[in-house]
Amino acid sequence: METRELRYFVAVAEERHFGRAAERLGIAQPPLSRAIAQLERRVGARLLERTTREVALTAAGAVLLAEGRVALEAVEAAERRTRRAAHPGPGLVLVAKAGASEELLAKLLDAYAAEPGAVEVDVQLCGPGQQERMLRDGRADVALLHRPFDSTAGFDGEDLATEGQSLFLPAGHPLSTRGELRLADVADVPLPRWPRPDGGYADGPGPAVRDTAQLRQLVSLGRAVAVLPDSARHGLADDVVAVPVVDAPRVTTMIAWPPHSRSRAVADLVRCATRL
Repeated sequence: METRELRYFVAVAEERHFGRAAERLGIAQPPLSRAIAQLERRVGARLLERTTREVALTAAGAVLLAEGRVALEAVEAAERRTRRAAHPGPGLVLVAKAGASEELLAKLLDAYAAEPGAVEVDVQLCGPGQQERMLRDGRADVALLHRPFDSTAGFDGEDLATEGQSLFLPAGHPLSTRGELRLADVADVPLPRWPRPDGGYADGPGPAVRDTAQLRQLVSLGRAVAVLPDSARHGLADDVVAVPVVDAPRVTTMIAWPPHSRSRAVADLVRCATRL
């Protein structure tokens, strides 16, 4: 199976139309149709059902679309990492979720900066789950991930801290005077809606939020409540209260990097992190 054919197939499967897919790829429609036919001969199965108006995926086509996206992402990541290895920059890229592990991240950067031979660290803050994808596709050298929210499969890593979670809510909220809470106590409380991998949001009564920093401001304004790791107490505003949720899953922050990394800067940064 050729990468070119796979890329063509994913474009048609996503557009559900040969004309739009050809325009997206910047090619004429006849060679696109021939490439898809060749791909179907290679795999020995019909991948698309064609009508005069649209294209539909067969069961085999749905499988190839899911697997093909993963394969193309892996190829792009390999190309990106190879270019970075051939032309390494002066520093490294660390990606972290905006508003999360702020105190830990600040301590880590200060400790690493004091190390002999420390290089410049480009810190990129992102939305929930994006740091995992940036590390996986080669845009980042190292990341702070949080189990159980982020997938750590396929990475090397070291656990840095494990903590409980609390309900963050405006002072004066009916639950703000409680000494502790359980998940059952917040079952009917509208909680924030985080973006899905495709960028959309599930329907629900809670506010749609992009990152923890935005959420904390909404809580301060009295427009939201949220269950967050206890470390979010760092820099907590006076008008926000955090009440422990004793049966909420504990959150482990880890520093992660690709298993094939041979970067001395990454190794030095990891050593600093594990000493904190």
